Amino acid sequence: MTSPAPRSRRWLLRRGLSWLVLGAALYPVFRFLSFAVPKKPVRVKVDTDPGLRGFVMEPTFILFHRQGKTWAVSRRCTHLGCTLSYDEAIDQLVCPCHQSHFSTAGQRLAGPAKLSLKVYPVEAAANGGQGYIVTI
Repeated sequence: MTSPAPRSRRWLLRRGLSWLVLGAALYPVFRFLSFAVPKKPVRVKVDTDPGLRGFVMEPTFILFHRQGKTWAVSRRCTHLGCTLSYDEAIDQLVCPCHQSHFSTAGQRLAGPAKLSLKVYPVEAAANGGQGYIVTI
């Protein structure tokens, strides 16, 4: 039994070139398949005045109002996505799952979470109406 002939340099170059051409031809297909449509921003109107308690807790964000400033912070923990609660005694957002702590401005203070929270833009309701509009 004889051993197969060794491959030539030309064979290797042709094979490499054919893989390169195939990859270049399939690249647009993979780009098309991995395209994700960006989410449209959602505008949420908050009718409750946060000035009474200093905050309004919504399902996806917390609206704070202090010293004439109003801002909204996400209630989704950046560690595993648990819903945060606000502890008024220590003035921090706390994750009930793994005890990550965040400031009311959304900055990470402690815990397994590595990233700060999203801060959403807030504007006063138009036409002199009461409340605020948060863009998520």
